[in-house]
Amino acid sequence: HLPSNLVLRENGDLEVHGPVSWKEAREFLRPKGKNIKTAPTEELALITAGAATSATGERCFHFGNLRSQIKEITYIDYQGKEKTLSVNNKFQLNSTHLSEYDKSFKNYQEMKNAPFPRLETETDLMIGTEGQLGVITNLVIETTDDLSVQHLFMLLPKWEENLAPHLEVIKKIQSFREEVILCEFIDSNSFSYLPKEERPNQEMDAIFFEVKMDQFEKFYSDFLMDLSFLDENLVFELTETKFHVIRASVPRAVFEKNSQMGVVKMGTDVQVHLDKFEELMNIYKKFTQVGVNYNLFGHFGDAHLHFNFMPSKHQTDVCQKELEYLYQEVVKLGGSPFAEHGIGVIKQKYIRPFWTSAQYNVFKDLKKEHDPHNQFFPPGFMNLTNE
Repeated sequence: HLPSNLVLRENGDLEVHGPVSWKEAREFLRPKGKNIKTAPTEELALITAGAATSATGERCFHFGNLRSQIKEITYIDYQGKEKTLSVNNKFQLNSTHLSEYDKSFKNYQEMKNAPFPRLETETDLMIGTEGQLGVITNLVIETTDDLSVQHLFMLLPKWEENLAPHLEVIKKIQSFREEVILCEFIDSNSFSYLPKEERPNQEMDAIFFEVKMDQFEKFYSDFLMDLSFLDENLVFELTETKFHVIRASVPRAVFEKNSQMGVVKMGTDVQVHLDKFEELMNIYKKFTQVGVNYNLFGHFGDAHLHFNFMPSKHQTDVCQKELEYLYQEVVKLGGSPFAEHGIGVIKQKYIRPFWTSAQYNVFKDLKKEHDPHNQFFPPGFMNLTNE
């Protein structure tokens, strides 16, 4: 119910006031020759909500995560006062546990999000803390020039049957982060939830690329043509609009199917370091053998995929056990269990193995200082105890 508004500053930063969606921001910027740097697949989501959950989206393969793009955040504190935080100021907290907390974050420094919020700059107070310390009303984010780009996709064998092409792609694409803006993956199972006339995959997996137009020749000659398995007949161009339609339709269709089955989504949001990606994929391969329908899609270039079980009601217990096993393994892999969508309530049962006493103590100190009456999202993860 807040009033919404967008303002483009002279330096190119975008002021976001109130409930503005990523789609609205993109449409506001483009006539001005600018664009947002990243956005969730669901562009109708609100930017302020994205900050609260530290959502990351597709284009961070090139531009980095949302947290790195936020310059200022204005929020309402527990006294009803508006306060503004700046990325230029160091994070402050009256806690003896903060240094230990920061030390445990270092393993996740290069990932989109850790299993707990980063607490380095002042703006981190509101990013990824899921509204547990205040209500975000406005923010300022970086933008980029509206680049001329080319969208294309390549078809690969099904990952369950032959993972070698996928591993070759993810390894080689890392050297093209300057030329390639996004590198997204949708497996053959995911496409099966779309109407037949909307499936471009020919019962194969697909990897989508957004490439800078002025770098396309380099991408084509140095990346595509260097792939050992490449069949040029399985590489296709598509429009930006078509890409966004396909990319957004898959998770929407999965959500709708879960709703029809009367089950809560049973999916993952795991990111691992590149050298652990094959191990993660082998865990997902094991999941294909449990007798439950599934699909896999997500942010391939960042080794960050979403595996979704599609169970009937009587299969949910089986899926629950498999997910518990997965997160035990993710701890061993040094991965981040919820790299994009936050912890919320349903996922809390999986998060404890990723925390030490430092996380519990810092969260307690944060709530004491910024939410002493426990009025902001009381069931949130900051109220968990290590007992």
